[in-house]
Amino acid sequence: MSILCVTGTSTDVGKTVVTAALAASALAAGLSVAVCKPAQTGVGADDPGDLDEVRRLSGVETVLELARYPEPLAPDTAARRAGLPLLALRSVVDAVRQLDAHHDLTLVEGAGGLLVRIGARGFTLTDVAAGLDAPLVLVAAAGLGTLNHSALTVAAARQAGVACAGTIIGAWPQDPDLAMRCNLADLPDVTGVPLLGSVPDGAGRLDRDAFVAAAAGWFDRLPFPLPSPTR
Repeated sequence: MSILCVTGTSTDVGKTVVTAALAASALAAGLSVAVCKPAQTGVGADDPGDLDEVRRLSGVETVLELARYPEPLAPDTAARRAGLPLLALRSVVDAVRQLDAHHDLTLVEGAGGLLVRIGARGFTLTDVAAGLDAPLVLVAAAGLGTLNHSALTVAAARQAGVACAGTIIGAWPQDPDLAMRCNLADLPDVTGVPLLGSVPDGAGRLDRDAFVAAAAGWFDRLPFPLPSPTR
């Protein structure tokens, strides 16, 4: 079984669509897949959240959200303002391990950037990944600033003893500018981890069939093991 944590250099860089693309690619390869979003913020109790988008795009059936808070803030702040319980690190780790026991691949989508506080005692996705002994995939923006943001995020993960399997550009435009084109070459050098691929801008607006058909082609390599071919 395999666990992979998906984080971003910041919010709104495409984590949810990348998570869906990874799930779709794994399903297409014959893996069983589960997706966990420990904390969802900025949605009401009955509103669709990020996991609904992952399920719509990828077709993954097993999704798990552990807490949701109405205001679009960091989860610990949103929980306190709403008077709702804070998540505990142990409960998140245990829930993901339960999914891992029954699936070939479990994806854990964080909230915002890597060091956003998720719950009690200020734990972050680095703590979740460390507790699971799971690597990260970093979703990065395409344009100016992404080299610094990506390098800082990978450095913070390493300092916490967490490996980064690589970066993925979350929204690659149809007409990239000079900085974006240069970043394709510079990101691996600056971060020290491979660039795994890029998801086209607007991919989240595709229907499921088109999304699933295209998803695997967005990655030069996948950050999880594929099943061995049978003879």
